[in-house]
Amino acid sequence: MTTLNDPLVQAAAEFARAAHAGVGQKRKYTGEPYAVHLETVACMVAEVTDDPEVVAVAWLHDTVEDTEIQVEEISENFGTRVARLVDDLTDVSRPEDGNRKGRKNRDKTHLSHALPAAQTVKLADLIDNAHSISAHDPSFARIYLDKMEELLTVLSKGDAGLQERARVTLEECRQKVAVEGKVAEKVER
Repeated sequence: MTTLNDPLVQAAAEFARAAHAGVGQKRKYTGEPYAVHLETVACMVAEVTDDPEVVAVAWLHDTVEDTEIQVEEISENFGTRVARLVDDLTDVSRPEDGNRKGRKNRDKTHLSHALPAAQTVKLADLIDNAHSISAHDPSFARIYLDKMEELLTVLSKGDAGLQERARVTLEECRQKVAVEGKVAEKVER
């Protein structure tokens, strides 16, 4: 049995799908169900660990941040370790905490203290988001990729293979965005 078929992972997938669908969340650029992103992240994580709790976290990583679900509900349904890892991945800043840069720095500090398993999930999340944003929104991609590079400096406890994959993705996406920017400039002339 693969980790993706583990009963805990399957339960987390169903829970996450329902939570995100319940608030009508879709992928920003494609309109696909948000679960497409969650599944991609979970599959990447399953490539580097056979720990079902960590793969379950990959499915649940945005649930507290993006839905009405609280960390206590994650704990009740999936245990304290899964809840702790999801909490590690949940942004701690709020809009009322000041400007965007300050909030992002606070979230980066929070991630720097995350457990290695949580950092592994975050690396997979960054990889998938970088591909999507670069393909659909090159101007925002430049900002996102700079933030991704900053985050990679604090995700040193995550899986080494995903760290390398994230660095390669960062460079590939930067090149893609640069080429698209040059093509757009020529078209505008």
